[in-house]
Amino acid sequence: MKDLTVLMTGAGAPGAPGIISCYKNNGERTIKIIGVDVKERVPTIQKLDCFEQVPLANDSKFIDSVLNIAKKYNVDVIQPLVTKELEVFANNIDLFLENGIKVCVSPIDNLKIANDKGKLIDELKNANIKIPNYYKITDPLEFKNVAKELSYPDKPICFKPTKANGSRGFRIIDNTKDRVKLLFNEKPNSTYIKFEEANDILTSMTDIPELLVMEYLPGDEYSVDLLINHGEVKYCMPRIRLEMNAGISTNCTVVNNEEVIRYCTEVAEHLKLHGNIGIQVRYSLDNKVKILEINPRVQGSIVACAAAGVNLPYLGLKLALGEEIPEVSINWNVEMFRFWDEVYFDDSGSSFTF
Repeated sequence: MKDLTVLMTGAGAPGAPGIISCYKNNGERTIKIIGVDVKERVPTIQKLDCFEQVPLANDSKFIDSVLNIAKKYNVDVIQPLVTKELEVFANNIDLFLENGIKVCVSPIDNLKIANDKGKLIDELKNANIKIPNYYKITDPLEFKNVAKELSYPDKPICFKPTKANGSRGFRIIDNTKDRVKLLFNEKPNSTYIKFEEANDILTSMTDIPELLVMEYLPGDEYSVDLLINHGEVKYCMPRIRLEMNAGISTNCTVVNNEEVIRYCTEVAEHLKLHGNIGIQVRYSLDNKVKILEINPRVQGSIVACAAAGVNLPYLGLKLALGEEIPEVSINWNVEMFRFWDEVYFDDSGSSFTF
């Protein structure tokens, strides 16, 4: 089988080490990995075959920079890990194809829906797919009214910008939370906020990003990794999120939750996404599975699926290359724990480990 050269963006992302391991330990072929990132130095440097720095995705030189690096190393496939790069790549996919380079990205029209939480929830509502109760607001003075419509303070609510990634801008408002316990038992990065504080911040602004204000889903949370061929789901593997740090799973278990699998399959088939896709869902107060958001890319903890027998990042490369996707047995109930590791740079810029 032909060896591959893969260019992976976001090489300094927290989930990059696991994804690199998936590529290197694929069991079929040798894969050379070219990592790129906007940072000058990345902690994965010793796991990569080569590393290059690139501009931000919104820089006019971004595409030319990535294309030149891809040509330099004879790259076969590009795998973006950065959400803000996805639409840029999708808009320029023909340029890469003309140079014989595949890009793991969904079509631009599908991507624009998945990447915008407001458009996504509207789309699923119109398709009669279960979603949280929600309102979209652009006027901060609307916040108090929609909170009341969502039964706050009797029920907790949450809000987040419709265009954001990670946990940026996400906050939970729950009137039943003990503020003393939050102060002394929670770290300062807690996502809980008082209604009055949130309202004061929003009304102090002359302009706010479009916000999604919605019912808070208090049940178990699942991060679901899918491999999709233009809407046809090949694999759908839920991970129950047991512990998180800054929105990143540090403890999770790959589980065969058929209800979550059916729900995410319905969403994926409707949106006709392509490649490695992540869907995050949670159980509501009335025990219904409802969507939180979609990550239309490889997710940071997808390595847990490889440990459970299905190397989804590698299969994503095979899908991009038009190769047959094998049927692989899943070893359910594999639990993942994540820990910190280190890499060092001396004053000459050379990296080493201790």
